Amino acid sequence: MMKQEILPICIAGEWRVGGGERYATRYPATGEVVAELNAASLDDVEEAVQGAHRAFLTSGWPQRKPHERAAVLHRVADLIRARAEPLAQRQRLDNGKPISETRALVASAAGTFQFFAAACETLEETLTPARGDFLTMSVHEAMGVVAAITPWNSPIASEAQKLAPALAAGNAVVIKPAEITPLMALELAAICEEAGVPKGLISVLPGKGSVIGDAITKHPLVRRVSFTGGTTTGRHIAHIAADKMMPVSLELGGKSPTMVFEDADLDHAVNGVLYGIFSSSGESCIAGSRLFVARSLYEPFMDRLAEGAARLRVGDPADERTQMGPLISDRHRDSIESYVALGVSEGGQLRTGGIRPAVAGCENGYFYTPTIIEGLDNSARVCQEEIFGPVLVAMAFDDEDDLIAQANDSVYALAAGVWTRDYKRAWRFARAVQAGNVWINTYKQFSISTPFGGWRDSGLGREKGRLGILQYMEQKSVYWGMHEQPLPWAN
Repeated sequence: MMKQEILPICIAGEWRVGGGERYATRYPATGEVVAELNAASLDDVEEAVQGAHRAFLTSGWPQRKPHERAAVLHRVADLIRARAEPLAQRQRLDNGKPISETRALVASAAGTFQFFAAACETLEETLTPARGDFLTMSVHEAMGVVAAITPWNSPIASEAQKLAPALAAGNAVVIKPAEITPLMALELAAICEEAGVPKGLISVLPGKGSVIGDAITKHPLVRRVSFTGGTTTGRHIAHIAADKMMPVSLELGGKSPTMVFEDADLDHAVNGVLYGIFSSSGESCIAGSRLFVARSLYEPFMDRLAEGAARLRVGDPADERTQMGPLISDRHRDSIESYVALGVSEGGQLRTGGIRPAVAGCENGYFYTPTIIEGLDNSARVCQEEIFGPVLVAMAFDDEDDLIAQANDSVYALAAGVWTRDYKRAWRFARAVQAGNVWINTYKQFSISTPFGGWRDSGLGREKGRLGILQYMEQKSVYWGMHEQPLPWAN
């Protein structure tokens, strides 16, 4: 058994045991307890938000010059890099991702703080064209207390993508991590304090989203919510925000199409499709979970794809060679298995996968093999509903017009992939597909400098990008009179 810890949580800069119920976090590879902590209580929410508001008003953080806030964010990035390996190992225990992936996520978090430090220091206000005897300008100011509600699939990276721009903008931040993966948010808050973020400006409140997340979202002092998670919860948050007249950004679910044309580079396409759906064990909002292959290429492509999927190394996340670790929980694996059974009941056939593999040393882990289902059309439930696991549904297509209609036939519109050597076709489909993010001859590549988000049931708003800071600021227009004479109306 692992050594168990009783973790304090961060409430307005005070590290103490939460006021809610005790619960344990478990390592998905073995089911062993990693840490124990008390969830936040509703009183803790009130204390955290009030403390954040007080820190926003009194700490001087929003009044610091941009380069001064940027210096602190650079120190956060440096501290993350200095502790990269312990953080990566901690993340591995937090949600079971392979160590190679958690190292990349930690590096991403450091890069996010570095990027928004630079963006903060160089963000320019706008002197707008005058339309009279006055000088006009557009300025941006911090909002106050903002909330970051983060998912369990990529904790430290997701939290950095919300925390860094919110701090760069001058705000106080209340983080509500996923109940089952609170460890990295707590680590990040401690690093931020060490780097010089004023005490009280950050709180981390683990607990159930339906209780703690709801209370944070509804609090009158919370001026903005940035949420990453399921569409049902996102819609609930949007309703609350509408009642409060509060802006939100919602990064929600996906059922992303990947389209492979007859002229695609097969080596690139096979590897790209495998990576797009099976990396992170498919627990990714942008997973390429619907595959459309030109009929003339379908059988040879699927042969290679199934062989590649069967070769993927599913195993111990601590092993450097592992490509797929466990799923987040036994309950989630049950859900994925039920979707595979549904697909078969709808008339689908398993090309590969669909089993719980035996993993030496991790017999109690929540593992599942890469699974490919074929023989269905795009109207099947497994083609329309987000499974959030290593399950790919493959279909052949004959006609480009029908292909784009099928690709767009979804309530989701988060991501898409196009594989072709024809650059004109690639551009045509990149523009025709309805998605917030499109990859051409690659997949699941990211840049913190490029905005990210979805359409329709995949969400509202954008994260990342140089202007991502402005999502956490209020815009103000200033008119500066230059009249030689008093305004004539009152004469």
